[in-house]
Amino acid sequence: MRSALIIGFAGEALRAEERSLLSASRPAGIILFARNCASKAQVRRLVEDARSAIGEDHLLVLIDQEGGRVRRLKPPEWRDLPAAAAFGRLHANDPSLALARARLVARLTAAELGEIGINANCAPVLDVPQSGAHQIIGDRAYGDDAATVAALGRAVAEGLLAGGVVPVIKHVPGHGRARADSHVELPVVDARLSELEGSDFVPFRALRDLPAAMTAHVVYSAIDPEAPASTSPRVTADVIRGTIGFDGLLMSDDICMAALSGSARARAEAVIRAGSDIALHCNGELAEAESAAAGVPALAEVPLQRYLRAIAALERVDAFDSGEAVAALSEMLQPMA
Repeated sequence: MRSALIIGFAGEALRAEERSLLSASRPAGIILFARNCASKAQVRRLVEDARSAIGEDHLLVLIDQEGGRVRRLKPPEWRDLPAAAAFGRLHANDPSLALARARLVARLTAAELGEIGINANCAPVLDVPQSGAHQIIGDRAYGDDAATVAALGRAVAEGLLAGGVVPVIKHVPGHGRARADSHVELPVVDARLSELEGSDFVPFRALRDLPAAMTAHVVYSAIDPEAPASTSPRVTADVIRGTIGFDGLLMSDDICMAALSGSARARAEAVIRAGSDIALHCNGELAEAESAAAGVPALAEVPLQRYLRAIAALERVDAFDSGEAVAALSEMLQPMA
């Protein structure tokens, strides 16, 4: 059985203790960060070592490779990627070209990830930033209106899927109004439900058919003033599974973030109890990861079905013109006139 957990590691190679944890807990996936990625050959070895320790070929291997500020794989070993906002600026002038380039660059990204054994990208960001919000989202957003965010998010998701990479839409039901960084503190959004439904939820509802999503560590006081979305059964049932209609694999944002409180086990238990299928533990601290592993169940029944549907998306790999994709990326990295 696979456990409802995705975990990160401390460095560029598995330590003996990490290997033992993987073998004992058999998590549903792993997640890589810059600290884990020095070269293509090294990342391939790390991923294969993790697969071997878990004893399972079917494994989600995640990374945050959005582009701009949030990309774990960087030059010169890997290609540079523009921030999402670059596509949004192009979309304002030429929507068709922006969508085509977003799809091509995402397909190129999928090919690069696939070369090193990574099969899930924590992207696209579907948050719709609002005036006065914290800049933790900022240029990670594709635009400041829901329609643009949904259109470009769809193009990026299509490009990733065409390359056999699972897109993980985030941060459902929307981080764009938050006035704090959830890595540091718990944001509280006081907008009316009608405002959220008319803007923040729109891109997630438009892309609700996608295979995976990540929750937000944000309190929406109009829905549940007591708990952030990630640990709120009300937000999960009424909004994410209800109003938005998402029925794919739902994972929490990183439970190590300061927006949450309590032990790693308590945090993992809270996100699973709220309705997430999987808890995400990222910081590579072994004792914390062991604690989180003790707080999650085995994947079974509906969560297991959602996981298997996400895994099935990895079987698709469409041909593409890599030269055209490289040219599109080059154009996106040029300053706009």
